[in-house]
Amino acid sequence: MAPAVPMDLKHFYIPDEQSIYLLSHKDAQKLKDWFKLCTEQLERLGYRDIEMIGKGAFGFAFAGIDAAGRHLVFKFSRINLPQHVQDRLEEEAFMLSHVKHEHVPGLIEFQRIKKQAILVMERANGRDLEHISLQRGPLPPRLIVKIAAQLADILLALRNYHQDGSKKPIVHGDIKPSNIVFDEVTETVGLIDWGSSVFAQLDADGQFVAHNVMDLMSADMQQTNARLGDVYFIGEEQLNGELSSPRFDEQGLASTLYALASGQSSRFGRHVIRPNSLGLPKELALTLTAMLSDDPGIRRKGGDYLLKQMPIIRHTVFTDDQCKPESPLIPTWVHEKRRDIDTVVYSSRKSFLREEVDTVEHDLRYLNDAQFERYYKNYLQGMGETEKAFIAAVSRLGRYPVVGGLVVRWQPQGVYIDSSLNLYQPALRSAFEHAVNTVVILARAIHRVGIFKSCMFNARDTLHIERDDPGKPFQPEPWMQIPYDVSTVSSIEDRSRNHSYFEDGDDPDELLQLPSTMLDIIRQLNDIHHTGCIIFEALPNHLKVHSYYTLLDHTKQALFEKLLSTLLAEVPKIDGLGISGFMKLPYKDTRFFEHVAELPDKFYPRNPYSPNMAQENDETRHD
Repeated sequence: MAPAVPMDLKHFYIPDEQSIYLLSHKDAQKLKDWFKLCTEQLERLGYRDIEMIGKGAFGFAFAGIDAAGRHLVFKFSRINLPQHVQDRLEEEAFMLSHVKHEHVPGLIEFQRIKKQAILVMERANGRDLEHISLQRGPLPPRLIVKIAAQLADILLALRNYHQDGSKKPIVHGDIKPSNIVFDEVTETVGLIDWGSSVFAQLDADGQFVAHNVMDLMSADMQQTNARLGDVYFIGEEQLNGELSSPRFDEQGLASTLYALASGQSSRFGRHVIRPNSLGLPKELALTLTAMLSDDPGIRRKGGDYLLKQMPIIRHTVFTDDQCKPESPLIPTWVHEKRRDIDTVVYSSRKSFLREEVDTVEHDLRYLNDAQFERYYKNYLQGMGETEKAFIAAVSRLGRYPVVGGLVVRWQPQGVYIDSSLNLYQPALRSAFEHAVNTVVILARAIHRVGIFKSCMFNARDTLHIERDDPGKPFQPEPWMQIPYDVSTVSSIEDRSRNHSYFEDGDDPDELLQLPSTMLDIIRQLNDIHHTGCIIFEALPNHLKVHSYYTLLDHTKQALFEKLLSTLLAEVPKIDGLGISGFMKLPYKDTRFFEHVAELPDKFYPRNPYSPNMAQENDETRHD
């Protein structure tokens, strides 16, 4: 029996990132006004050059400079969150005040302006590793080792923290690439975002951290104080709400190194794209394999070994970083003309990826976490590890300026993939093609019969139609039109290669039923050679029309434009809530792949200066 879909998940298309261009006019204006208010508050306090640098489930981060010329970061909690959640910002300041380390930007102060809390801290030099990973793809082994060594130093310092003469280990709780700032000049890291940090309840040996018998008898030692962290990177113990331990951060470290070395945005692909297949030094690869094992005992041994052996591993001999371009497994189109694109990925038919077995609900009373609601409970729970990795890999494509679509069909004999992927930033080609190949590799490791569709569109092109009363129809403004591009060269459709909107039948995960008149128009559009997608997303007072269209048959431009106008004119007939989407690929160029369970071993050569170093990949040499 498949797990039930939570009631608050109204449809199965899930936007991975809520771009400001997807908000209603009212909500977008509220957000802009709030950004302005935060900037003005900081300027009144004497800071200058204010800019927003990040946002998360609980708040926003701004950067600025104080009167002394110091570069600082200011964190604001979201004011629409419950007070006990907003109070976590003060708790973060408290925990950060206990951490003194050269690779941790320190606390400056915590202050309140009326009801708004502000956390002020030093700003680390560089960019976060998630952004660097997206631009560069997998990081070279030399950098992986250098990053690992510095993070290991931080973990040892946290585990050996003392207060008032007693050992009191600290758990960061959310180690991941986006929480590590990397200076590409000095190649040094800065571990940031201590919002999930707590004092450990257990030490690395699994013993209670207590100063007296009364501590051991207290309720606090029987119930976890752990916070969730990012479910794409935390380990099973933290996800399951076990007592907090320095082992949590070992899991975050292993997941981070694995993601950076493999060019992914999660730990979930570890069984297919294994640490042993990433070209890392053999000792480090085997250690990461142990740390990411399903066996808790092996995980602990791997963590112990990494921290103990890192002084040796960090002296591994490397040649200059070499990046060998990959051949794309499916076509990608790179456009020289750059466009301002806020890519949003909408995917349907994920329900078949869920495990068809009963799942044990975790006891979640210990946390009230927006990240959990969004990314796990409603999104990934019930999926197998490889299915999670596949979904995360498709989401990663949306971090690039790309429009198009992807259709994956699993059959017993293998995987069929149709695609139209258009990248609008040539400098990102290598990293993007690696991300596309990752999607293909993970798809080949999934053994099911089913289909997955994903549309990638520019949120800046979304039309917003609003109404005051849910009982009234949505009425487009007279100036509105569905945008489209025209291909450079006209292409007359080869009917035998026509990829139809309707060839897969109705999508069971889409709950908005469009009126028959609109479906008739979409059928007529289907007879014109073009590529793209259109998605209608109906909320009680807000209709979003997402689209990406490129006309390929120039001789039909007048008819194509007329049909799009007629389609928009039929919008007032839409009745109901939910999403309905249609995607058409430019032609039938299906790629077939046989199933592959995992990638083969590949280690860094033991002597990188050997003329035969391609064959010498079975050992790692040290100074």
